[in-house]
Amino acid sequence: MRGPAGRMPQQRTRPPAGPPPRRRPPRRRPDPRRRLEVILILVLFVLTLVGGKLVQLQGLDRTAYTKMAAKQRLRTVTITAPRGTIIDRNGAPLAQTVDARDVYADPRHVVDPARTAAQLGPLIGMTPATLAPMLRRPTSYVPLVHAIPPALSARIMDLALPGIGVLPTTRRVYPDGTLASNVIGFVHLDGSGAAGLEYSFQKLLAGHDGARTFETGLSGSPIPDGHDVLTPAVPGHGMRLTLQRDIQWEAQQAIAAQVRKVKADSGTVVVMDPTNGQILALAVAPGYDANAPAGPAIGADPAITDVYEPGSVNKVITMSAALQEGLVTPDSPFTVPPVLHYAGATFHDAEGHGRERLTLTGVLAKSSNIGTIEVADRLKAPKLYHYLQAYGFGRPTGVGLPGEEDGLLPSLPSWSATTLPTVAFGQGIGVTALQVASVYATIANGGVRVTPNLVLGTTDDTGHLRPAPAPTKRRVVSAAVAHELSDMLEAVTTDQGTAPAARIDGYRIAGKTGTAQRPNGTGGYAGYTASFVGFAPADKPRLLVEVVLQNPRAGHFGGVVSAPVFHDVMSFALQTLGIAPTGTRPPKARLTW
Repeated sequence: MRGPAGRMPQQRTRPPAGPPPRRRPPRRRPDPRRRLEVILILVLFVLTLVGGKLVQLQGLDRTAYTKMAAKQRLRTVTITAPRGTIIDRNGAPLAQTVDARDVYADPRHVVDPARTAAQLGPLIGMTPATLAPMLRRPTSYVPLVHAIPPALSARIMDLALPGIGVLPTTRRVYPDGTLASNVIGFVHLDGSGAAGLEYSFQKLLAGHDGARTFETGLSGSPIPDGHDVLTPAVPGHGMRLTLQRDIQWEAQQAIAAQVRKVKADSGTVVVMDPTNGQILALAVAPGYDANAPAGPAIGADPAITDVYEPGSVNKVITMSAALQEGLVTPDSPFTVPPVLHYAGATFHDAEGHGRERLTLTGVLAKSSNIGTIEVADRLKAPKLYHYLQAYGFGRPTGVGLPGEEDGLLPSLPSWSATTLPTVAFGQGIGVTALQVASVYATIANGGVRVTPNLVLGTTDDTGHLRPAPAPTKRRVVSAAVAHELSDMLEAVTTDQGTAPAARIDGYRIAGKTGTAQRPNGTGGYAGYTASFVGFAPADKPRLLVEVVLQNPRAGHFGGVVSAPVFHDVMSFALQTLGIAPTGTRPPKARLTW
């Protein structure tokens, strides 16, 4: 069918069958009220967190944070306890503690490390190049120098350097420097004992440290009115020694001069009261300054650490043993040949001679090795060994100094056929100077050995003296034998003996020389040990003096190089202590028969 104008009408195309298209909903406009609610919720959440944190900081954790804050401005330092004073028998100080100051830095408050180091370094003995890096360390406390004199610390504080402060402390000083330094010792930089009695009696002398907690300002120095809590230190106990300062000084001067004169390696002098074992002097050379210890002698005390073969001073043990056992008397006759063949070995005396007819006193006075071997042959090894032990050989004397050696006493089963003769005249065993001094002190004390001692007692901070325990005593030989030995030893200092140089006008002197070969470490001998030990007055002994010189090169006989030192030291000690001569006459000794 056609439409108007003869055109055919167009047919509509129907859409394909299926669900009708979904219409997009109209876009809503933002709701201002809703947005405001969200913002308010977020703000409330944040405020809740902040509030909770404030509650935690100001309430729950307040104490912890208060402590943290305080810790940043509080500092705790140790207050070193004053170390106990060491004095001689008359109260003269030998070691004491004085006021001092420690210098420290708080790098947080150091404004100009380089400038501070340049000003401070020369005063405390540090170069600016070394000091400046210490002032930049990331810490609040850097110790710079310990125990300087208060006057020097005052100069440092006058500089008013920010971050630099001082604290009170103490310093150990030895007023006489080298005097008895081998006995007293010295302390480490931290104040603890390093040698001698300072080391042996560390706990007694040290006391107990205290502490100081104080508040610092911006400069790092303590705030005058700030927090300041002090726990006082407890001072250490003091010590009163048996040493007598003047006698110690004289002994040191005498042995040092003789070591130089005879070109010896070292020397020792022991001065002792034989009645109670108290040591009045224990001098060695070379020595050291306890205020600035340095050198090979530092901390050493050869009187108790050097072990040597005693030589002829040991003959008195052989004689005393034979007398005590009733085998001989002072007048017993001995025929002494020029040479003695014994147990496959050949023995000589120090000086050549023909056949001699000597009494036991003569054997001792002339220091005959051969005559002493003849005495030991009567005594036999077990008995001699017993008396060597009884006199204290082979164990420490018990004097209380650190590092004391036992000496060397071979066990009896290890003795060979030649041990008896060699030990009888002082070779083949090892002793210390103090061990030998104790032997002669035993004879001087009527045959009773008293343990050598150095400490009279301890003192508290009020000065009250608490006496030391009494030394142990032990009888070794009878009083009668000791008296006989004393008379025999007087003959040693006569013109016929080996030590006339030991005589002192007006006094009776008993003693014995020793000249022993020194082992060279390879089975042989090289050099000598020269010694003399004696006591006075011989009939009423009050003092004993022993002198030992190791490896003297300008002379080596004990009667020549050691006896003169004995004379000088004994003379000084007798005069210092006011010991008068007894006025008695010495016995007439029979040296020959």
